[in-house]
Amino acid sequence: EIKPVVDPDAKVYPRSISGPYTRWRWVFVWLTQIVFYGLCWLPWHGRQAVLFDIDNRKFYFFDLVLWPQDTIYLVLLMILGALALFLFTAIAGRLWCGYACPQTVYTEIFLWFEKLIEGDRPQRIKLDAAPWSARKLALKSAKHATWGLFSLWTGITFVGYFVPIRELMHDLIGLSLGAWSAFWMVFYAFATYGNAGFLREQMCRQICPYARFQFVMLDPDTLIIAYDTVRGESRGTRAKGSDPRALGLGDCVDCGICVQVCPTGIDIRNGLQYECIGCAACIDACDQVMEKMDYPKGLIRYTTENAMKRHWGRKEIIGHMMRPRIIIYATVLVALCVALVWGLATRSTLRVDVLKDRSTLSREVEGGLIANVYNLQVMNMTEGPRRFALAVSGLDGAQISPKEPFEVDAAGLKSVTVEVAVPPESGKPGSNTVYIEVKALDDETVSVREKTAFLMPR
Repeated sequence: EIKPVVDPDAKVYPRSISGPYTRWRWVFVWLTQIVFYGLCWLPWHGRQAVLFDIDNRKFYFFDLVLWPQDTIYLVLLMILGALALFLFTAIAGRLWCGYACPQTVYTEIFLWFEKLIEGDRPQRIKLDAAPWSARKLALKSAKHATWGLFSLWTGITFVGYFVPIRELMHDLIGLSLGAWSAFWMVFYAFATYGNAGFLREQMCRQICPYARFQFVMLDPDTLIIAYDTVRGESRGTRAKGSDPRALGLGDCVDCGICVQVCPTGIDIRNGLQYECIGCAACIDACDQVMEKMDYPKGLIRYTTENAMKRHWGRKEIIGHMMRPRIIIYATVLVALCVALVWGLATRSTLRVDVLKDRSTLSREVEGGLIANVYNLQVMNMTEGPRRFALAVSGLDGAQISPKEPFEVDAAGLKSVTVEVAVPPESGKPGSNTVYIEVKALDDETVSVREKTAFLMPR
């Protein structure tokens, strides 16, 4: 049973805790932020390694250059992300929420700043309850200034993935920032400041839809964070080293630390609740208390509903993980990953679009030939400039001009106007099929042959 037992009006003051799961959370904080803040500064072939160049409609990802026509790859990435989320949730609940979600990551960072400036949980509660004074004003101002500067840098970094970060910083220092860049920088900074500084657990409780529909993906063999009611009840305080069974008590000493460390303020002892983000802070806290009391760890632990009911050990829990839905999710995920890698590996580095010039359907040119005009959009999808030659086939005596090779810049798009001329007797009146071929001079395997219509006068 899912029990929403959190008081939505109560402010949550998470207590600091240490332990293996807390360390893992900070590992993900560091990994995600090193990638986010550092990747946009990484140079690659004289440009930014990762850049969504909206103005030129290109996406650079190291050696890969994607165009609007490559949207299928971005769609595949989104599907892969959704499937991975389904798979991880079916295996172990809200792993994404507890360890890698931006809301969790930035809340951890903001709480670290808050603890550094205002102190741990008791000091923060006392400070908020105290009347305004010079000290309180100074501490609050320092905290919000730190949050604001960090949020602003986050906004700058975010925009730096759409506008080259070095150009952005130059414009920012020179006070010549574009209106749209300034808007999105401030917008993202404000979103970071508001979400991580103020909304915090409310984002997970009330706003994020994943909290509501995640339970559709859970089943009795999904790993969840659970309190062992049989072992823990009845709760009660006692002296260290005392035998709880002799006192008619369970192992839970009712210290409340599991509630104090929870970033959403829930009491895990009340059962599974949708507000739980699966961060496992309560496990670290409870294990420390159990260790101090000389009791076995694991009163709160990762387990499954079936394991709790049937008293399974780790071997049985792992054995029941490979169930049909997990196999299906994993199989589809692997298949899509293979398809994506194969598609990118075999993707042509040349793309050509042929557009018929509609202003002049056909005309007679020198020598009595019939000519049609076409506009070619030639995309060079490599990191170096390339020279290309043109050829035409499909009708006897067909010739194309210009005959001279042309060059397309690295990761560039060039519009080329060509004329195809044929003898009048080589085709029937009306529409005929011709093939325009664009070939790279430095690599014979790189060529594109496009079918198009050639119109003969009736």
